[in-house]
Amino acid sequence: MNRYQQAFDRAQLDRASHPLVFPYLTAGFPTPAETNGLIEAALNGGAAGLEIGVPFSDPLADGPTHQRAYTTALSNGATLQTALDAARHARAVKPDAPITLMGYLNPFLAYGGASADMSDHDLDQGVGQSVGRPLEALAVAAADAGVDGIIVVDLPVDESDAARAVLSEHGIDMVYLLAPTSTPERIAAVAERAAGFVYLVSVTGVTGARDQLAADIAQMAAQIRNATTVPLGIGFGITSRAHVEEVGEFAQAAIIGSALTATIADAPAAGRQAAVQQFLEVVTGRRSDKS
Repeated sequence: MNRYQQAFDRAQLDRASHPLVFPYLTAGFPTPAETNGLIEAALNGGAAGLEIGVPFSDPLADGPTHQRAYTTALSNGATLQTALDAARHARAVKPDAPITLMGYLNPFLAYGGASADMSDHDLDQGVGQSVGRPLEALAVAAADAGVDGIIVVDLPVDESDAARAVLSEHGIDMVYLLAPTSTPERIAAVAERAAGFVYLVSVTGVTGARDQLAADIAQMAAQIRNATTVPLGIGFGITSRAHVEEVGEFAQAAIIGSALTATIADAPAAGRQAAVQQFLEVVTGRRSDKS
């Protein structure tokens, strides 16, 4: 049984832990030297697992908050290796926490020089045929670092089978994204391949804090849960304990990114770890937001 399933099973037994909260931290933001401390603060604050973001120069699915974080991280020397090192540290701090690596295809393909090894024939076959073996270097390194799942934001489900197979060989789940605009056919395609959890994007558009969740999110969640027994996580726009409680009515996990990234950005350098821990304590219900 993998760490995702173990975490979701524990939450079923302990209703106070439902839904699980998976915070998203950009590796290398604000600086690579601070990443490990922020990971520890998030886990100490009640995070059940982590999403570790790989900074990228062209993050099409991310809004201004994460774009600025990526730019800062990259300018300070962060790389995919920074994210893998962060995953390794998180694994050492909390051995049973599910850890998800989230990023875009280009850095994953380039890891270990894999993209340079792709022949013209490989490229002519299209993404779905060419990304499998080139992801081997990433899969080996991620498994060694203790990564449980990988989200490739810009790899469509119908082009993902070769990559999914390679990741699976190394014990890593490919976690798929669905959105309010996903068709029944797309939901079925993801359900057929899903492992770890299915990530439902709660809004149409890019990442970013919102005042409220989309009105039709419960209906979308029900469609997905009717198609698969794989647990459901919901992210994009979740900012508060109230949002987490709302998500818990129809999903097993809440994923919080931009609100936490903004918390880090707004905190004084000496107070960033404390700010992250307090933020997680509030959104997980360990601490009142009035204390």
